[in-house]
Amino acid sequence: MKENPHHQDKEQIKELLRQYENLKQGHSHYFLEEESFEKIINYFEENEDLGKALEATDIAIEHFPYSSLLLIKKADVLLANRQYKRALDILEQASLFDSSDINLYILKTDAYLALDQQEKAVKLLEESLALFEGEEKIELLFELADVYDDYEEFDKVFDCLKIILEQDPNNEEALYKICFWTDFTGRNEEGIRLHQQIIDEFPYNELAWFNLAAAYQGLKLYEKAVDAYQYAIAIEEKFDYAYRNMGDAYIRLRKYKEAIEALEKVTELAKPEDVIYEAIGHCYDKLKNYAQARFYYRKATHLNQDDSKLFYKIACTYFNEQQWVSCIKQLDHAMRIHRLQPEYNLLMGECKLKLDLFKEATQYFSNVVRIRPRNVSGWEALTRCLYRAGYLEEASEQVETALRITEGKPLFIFYKAAILLAIGKTKEAMLQLEKAMTKSPRLLKKFIELNPSGLQNQQVVDIVAKYKRNKSI
Repeated sequence: MKENPHHQDKEQIKELLRQYENLKQGHSHYFLEEESFEKIINYFEENEDLGKALEATDIAIEHFPYSSLLLIKKADVLLANRQYKRALDILEQASLFDSSDINLYILKTDAYLALDQQEKAVKLLEESLALFEGEEKIELLFELADVYDDYEEFDKVFDCLKIILEQDPNNEEALYKICFWTDFTGRNEEGIRLHQQIIDEFPYNELAWFNLAAAYQGLKLYEKAVDAYQYAIAIEEKFDYAYRNMGDAYIRLRKYKEAIEALEKVTELAKPEDVIYEAIGHCYDKLKNYAQARFYYRKATHLNQDDSKLFYKIACTYFNEQQWVSCIKQLDHAMRIHRLQPEYNLLMGECKLKLDLFKEATQYFSNVVRIRPRNVSGWEALTRCLYRAGYLEEASEQVETALRITEGKPLFIFYKAAILLAIGKTKEAMLQLEKAMTKSPRLLKKFIELNPSGLQNQQVVDIVAKYKRNKSI
């Protein structure tokens, strides 16, 4: 029966530590190899005893003064102790014995960054790239990409990852990272070319297909994106992120049934997420299947009770079904989280208006215009509410304010005409109606919706007919 390798390692390090202690105590017949010292130093580092690790490096270097490996280990321990300048001095010494160890450059980079000497770190890494090939060069390119990321030179991050993929097209870490940076830097065209080249050489690389799709999506080429995601899924059928992004692409194409199918696949493959349930709810909403939309919005609320927007969306489904009381209940939930959200107050006001609760509706609409004074919809709702409640003087005051704040929007000129007509100021009303018709005749319907009896007034009919003859609305 074979011994457990972990047990063997434990026994080996135990024996090395015993020999090390004897060596420290001056027992001259004890001798440790360079590799043994390295294992001892690693042991102390892993146990976060940096004092003992540093002591071990000093003893090791006494025995092997020309060992670049042990000097590099000492620099590593010094960096962990935040002794950055000392670490750089030791690394310079190590480079005299062996300048081909990649750890020299990685640790020097860490030291420069810790000392806020980014330019030196970048220069060192850029120069060192010429010294290495293969995996070591790729490791340095990843280091350089991280430096550029830290100092917000994002295009250069993309460049590093692109070079890596040109050398190693199947490098998973680079493929995962470049997907984000392609989108972040907006270099989608380059991303498309790069991944098409990879796919030409390695047609079964699902990550390359995914990245190609994401780049198409970044350019709003959603049909092409969907096709590429389909290839990624054909290669890896459990690729949940491909289904997720494909669902988004279908939504952009307004193919809601296909989007639902893709997003439901995400719920099968990955941990439940409120954003996925919300997206499925949105699709059913667009298909006017309000009961199913609510079902998924509610599933989303179970995972995220603090998102007021989800309760608002449930409220909207009830509003679309003319279930005013149910809509109000959901808005109450939303407004307990965000009381003064303008959209919530606007919808609440509309519900109260539908129930002829004019005073309450007025209060909610007033909240909207107070929070967003330049927003047309708030003023429109408030004026309409006051008019329907029969508060014509107040409606007249509010429409004047709306005209001033919105810099004379034609909608409010029509509303002013309707209010003046209802008050009995027919001559002024006709002047305002004519003015409104010259500015935006298509908004006549708003005048009629507010005051349907206006079409029974011959003067109104004459103005509309006259404008139709002259301007053709």
